[in-house]
Amino acid sequence: MIANYGYEDGSGFYYITVDGDRCAVCEAHACVEACPGEVYAIEVDDYDDFVAVVTDDARRRLCELCSRCKAQNGDSGAQRPLPCTTACPHGALSHSW
Repeated sequence: MIANYGYEDGSGFYYITVDGDRCAVCEAHACVEACPGEVYAIEVDDYDDFVAVVTDDARRRLCELCSRCKAQNGDSGAQRPLPCTTACPHGALSHSW
C-alpha cells in the first residue's frame, strides 16, 4: 500500500511517499534514525506489518522539519541522496518538493 503524507502551501509542495509493501520487508527501519527532522515513526499498518509513517506532529510541518534536506536536494537540478532515502535499503521512501 502506498501512503502519501504532506501538503502544499504558498512556499511549495512538501510530500513524502512511503511504499508500505517495500517498507514491510525491512527489519532495521533505519530511516527513523537517519532522519534529522525526526519525521518518521514505525507503526503497524492495516495488514499487521511494521512500516514507517510520518508522525502526526510532523505532517503539517514538513516544510520546517525537512528544510535541511530540501536545501540539499533543491531546485538546482543537482540531486543528492537524502539521509532517510539513503538509509532505506528497499527504496520505500520518496519525496516531492
